[in-house]
Amino acid sequence: MNPKMLPRLDELEEDLEARRQQAKSEGWLGEIEGIDLTLQFLPEKRKQAQRAEQPSGVVTLGIPAVPPRP
Repeated sequence: MNPKMLPRLDELEEDLEARRQQAKSEGWLGEIEGIDLTLQFLPEKRKQAQRAEQPSGVVTLGIPAVPPRP
């Protein structure tokens, strides 16, 4: 998850809340269920993006080269 997506996640949450209100007023129970499910996953995505912002201290060294046999 790219940390630059944090503002986009906020926009998505606002949009989903508005769509949920509309679905509730229209009585679209299946739509409400789908939106609620998506809203449940947003906090985890936000945490993933925040973790990606912080340096992990892990350094990738690559695959070591094996010297050729004599």
